[in-house]
Amino acid sequence: MLKNSRGSIVNMSSVNGLVSEPFLSVYSASKGAIVMLTRGIALDYAKLGIRCNAICPGWVDTPINHAHAKMLGGLDHVYSTISSFQPIGRPGSSREIAHLVLFLASDESSFMTGSIVSADGGMTAQ
Repeated sequence: MLKNSRGSIVNMSSVNGLVSEPFLSVYSASKGAIVMLTRGIALDYAKLGIRCNAICPGWVDTPINHAHAKMLGGLDHVYSTISSFQPIGRPGSSREIAHLVLFLASDESSFMTGSIVSADGGMTAQ
């Protein structure tokens, strides 16, 4: 990237990098560190043509979240309560997050650097 004076870094954080939940302090701290790393890299490398942004997904329908849901009372229970913390009322999909990554990596987002994009079904809008 430095050699070509252009590039785009897309970091993956979490909605828990922006807001915490009970018993997730260490996880939230690690995801918050990614947010600040993203902003620091954006400032350090913007003039060199390198952009850096991060995505903070909310609950996304993935195998790891299926395993997590089992510990929380089962997938049906978790999905029935999603609307209480994600106003859109459903989990996100891996495909939706992938399209956001593609956008941030592309020249279509060439004016974005240091941006922290919440893809959380409205969770952080509350």
